[in-house]
Amino acid sequence: MTSHIVAVAVDCCDVEKMMTFWSAVLGSGVMKRWCDARGKEYVELGFGNGIRDVVLLLQPVDQKKVDKNRLHLDLAPTNTTQADEVARLVNLGAVKLADDQDQSWVVLADPEGNEFCVLPPRG
Repeated sequence: MTSHIVAVAVDCCDVEKMMTFWSAVLGSGVMKRWCDARGKEYVELGFGNGIRDVVLLLQPVDQKKVDKNRLHLDLAPTNTTQADEVARLVNLGAVKLADDQDQSWVVLADPEGNEFCVLPPRG
């Protein structure tokens, strides 16, 4: 037996703001909204292209991020250059954290400080 990933969860103080940002980044829409037993609303954004599509689950939390992520997303542009994609994401509200010329990726943070990387386009 094995397991498969069904969601990548992102803690958010402002789920609506993060939904707007990540929907634009991924070109995806809201698949589902639901509330837990305490009435906190979760939002699922769809992305992927297979039978086992993964969702980005935006989950509400009260505390802000304070340390480096232990897990992050690596993104690659599908129809533009890495530099153009970084510029687009910064325009959407991301912040550039690192652009080391010795590395092939650029480190950004989303509007709530969660780090992610933009890689060069893939074959």
